[in-house]
Amino acid sequence: MLLEHAVDKMVETYRRIRRLTEWIAEPLSAEDQTAQSMVEASPVKWHRAHTTWFFETFVLLPYVKGYRPFDPRYSKLFNSYYNAVGVPFTRAWRGLVTRPGVAEVTRYRAYVDQQMETLLEARADASAPIDVSLVVLGLHHEQQHQELALTDLKHLLSHSPVASAYRLPSPTAEEMSDAPALTWISVPEGVQEVGHDGHGFAYDNEGPRHRVYLQGGSLASRLVTNGEYLDFIRDGGYRTPSLWLSDGWATVQEQRWRAPLYWVHDEDRWRHFTLSGMRPVHPHEPVTHVSFYEAEAFARWAGARLPSEFAWEVAARDVPVAGRFLEGGYFHPATAPTGSLVQLYGDAWQWTASPYIGYPGLVVTGGALGEYNAKFMANQMVLRGASCVTPMGHARPTYRNFFPPASRWQFSGIRLAR
Repeated sequence: MLLEHAVDKMVETYRRIRRLTEWIAEPLSAEDQTAQSMVEASPVKWHRAHTTWFFETFVLLPYVKGYRPFDPRYSKLFNSYYNAVGVPFTRAWRGLVTRPGVAEVTRYRAYVDQQMETLLEARADASAPIDVSLVVLGLHHEQQHQELALTDLKHLLSHSPVASAYRLPSPTAEEMSDAPALTWISVPEGVQEVGHDGHGFAYDNEGPRHRVYLQGGSLASRLVTNGEYLDFIRDGGYRTPSLWLSDGWATVQEQRWRAPLYWVHDEDRWRHFTLSGMRPVHPHEPVTHVSFYEAEAFARWAGARLPSEFAWEVAARDVPVAGRFLEGGYFHPATAPTGSLVQLYGDAWQWTASPYIGYPGLVVTGGALGEYNAKFMANQMVLRGASCVTPMGHARPTYRNFFPPASRWQFSGIRLAR
């Protein structure tokens, strides 16, 4: 968790999180950082610049008298979707922006960092009127983009015929074991309180806390494995329309899906592209890079269903936030450990059956920051948990991730319910 209430630690926290972004970019060439593989993904260079733009736009310009932007043209170029502060540059063209280059973006980050650290040090002495919550939001925003930078980069590198590794995993990342048998963990029936309780940081879409009624049931003790998903494939899962929602089946036919994203079948075996290069599909690892449509079809084939986001949250509320995160340097999910309810965090995001809508009583704040989450509450499904490229401090039981149902480039997996 970020040290949002320890003002004297904010400079240290700010530096640590900003350094992690640079660590992600460190092994990449200028070409790696500039290319864009699809409209939904952004170049790593853009992620580095956009997170810097956030601090410049929402903290430095309002709170530093006489602040001079590094380059006024960046206010449009690195705006993502905040229409209240100007018309953003076309998202699909981000990969065409060769200027500024990587070196200039590095200078941009250094310029803003120096200004931010000066402001935070003054705030620690109570000599600068700054809303610390904006800095905390900016740091959580940067953590979001750290994960996005890696998932977008994976999609980009997967298109190269060289298929080289981004980084080799930590030595312990290759330690594999058999996944434990899947068991079922009861979820209580009745009225439950869900949503963020107001203590510590949360995005606006995590609250307000409210009551829901759960029918009761159970959640699978671990994530679905590659081997279990292979059984679905071999049983004709991608050829059986009765398993699929109508939109899902149409997408399967249009996109010619036959396996999860990044899977390749050759020489009678399955391999998949990972951030450490091509490797065989390990049957006991969690299946990832599946869409909501695929998760829902698999659940139907397995005689189960996907959990509601509230059943997931109630089951997860007493489980420690621990698992395989970005800081461990694995960049890939691991086989499940033994335990009653494992892999809730740090391996793969888990699709739920819940549409992404606002909670009862949600009040959308005015201004540009009111556009952060609420404007996307249509045609998206909720995912819960965290992935192997999520920063550790960015996971919590109430976090609501969301993507369109056909999305597959995130580290999205499957937890069954019944």
